[in-house]
Formats: sequence, C-alpha cells, structure tokens
Amino acid sequence: MTEKASLDTIAHKNKLVVLAGPTAVGKGTVEAKLFESHPDIWLSVSATTRDPRPGEVDGVNYYFMTEEEFLAKEKRGEFLETALVHGMNHYGTPAQPVREHLAARIPSMLEIDVQGVHKVRARAAELGIDPIFVFLAPPSFEELEARLKGRGTETEEQQKRRLETAKHELELQSEFDVIIVNDEVERAAAKLWTVFEHAMGK
Repeated sequence: MTEKASLDTIAHKNKLVVLAGPTAVGKGTVEAKLFESHPDIWLSVSATTRDPRPGEVDGVNYYFMTEEEFLAKEKRGEFLETALVHGMNHYGTPAQPVREHLAARIPSMLEIDVQGVHKVRARAAELGIDPIFVFLAPPSFEELEARLKGRGTETEEQQKRRLETAKHELELQSEFDVIIVNDEVERAAAKLWTVFEHAMGK
C-alpha cells in the first residue's frame, strides 16, 4: 500500500490522524521532527499505568496513574480506547480533549497501540470521530530489533515480549489506511504531514 494511493481514496474533511506502529519503530522521533515544522499539531496525551522513563513528565508525555485510578476512569467511560500492552501496563486515550480539538479544527493526532486502533475504529462513529489510520513501519524486523536493543530502556525479558508483540503488529499493517516506512526520519515526517494536509482538506 502506498501513501498516495491510500490518501486518494479518503474524502476531504476534518479527520483525526491515528498513528500506530511496533515498539522502537521511532514514532516519537518522527513526531518530534514533524512538530519542528508544524507546531500547531495537537498530540493527544495518553494515560498509562507504567512507570515514567527518565525525563518523562506527568501531563506532558503521559498521565501517569495507578491501576486503580485507571480502571475507575475506564469504568466511567472517560477513555476513547484502552489497551493492556505487552501484558504489563494499561494505556488509554481521554476522549473529551480529542472531540474538543477536532471541533476547533485543530490538526489532531493520537499515537496509540495497534490494539487501541481496533477499539477506535469500533467506536469512531458512536463518538463522532472520523479517523485516518497510519501505520509507521520499520525498514525490516532486524532493524526494529536493533533499535529496541540499542535504546536500552527495557530488560531482556521485556525486549523479548515487545518483539513478540511487534511481529503480530507487523502482520496487521494492511488494515491501515496509510503505511509509512521509517527508513529516514525527515522523509517519514514529511509523509506524515501529507496525511495531515489530507485530513484537514488542504
């Protein structure tokens, strides 16, 4: 699936860009490059029960909370989607900020797990949200494995779990509207901006 061929089939209207991809594919790096040129893009802040990594700030990178807090919010229906990732930690997207930013016609994006994509797709019409689903793929599985091991933020057991999950996620990329291969950060960021232009009807 190519970016252009996929985008040509998507009607021009205000849409939410939903970005997903396997662990260590470089989603954060591509986003940072995109935001350098387009700081007006709003990125939804997810909630998670995992511990903060060095340098991460509550309310900026994630809303860090206990499992009890997370499950209470989930029960009240406050999340657009939730997922138990790698069998270890809960993640979720607060729904109300997404609706507010789209209503204001602000270019908006979610970065979520592939599990979460399925849930967003199932609930989009109910919540009045019209997404474009984008999969960020590595040049190869071997490159993905090297990136994960190179960042050194997980134990060997955690790396093994994440790579097992990544294999499954890569098999699902054909379900997405657009696939972008992150073989070079600036090129991938430019392709992602093309998706936003389409999403906003430009």
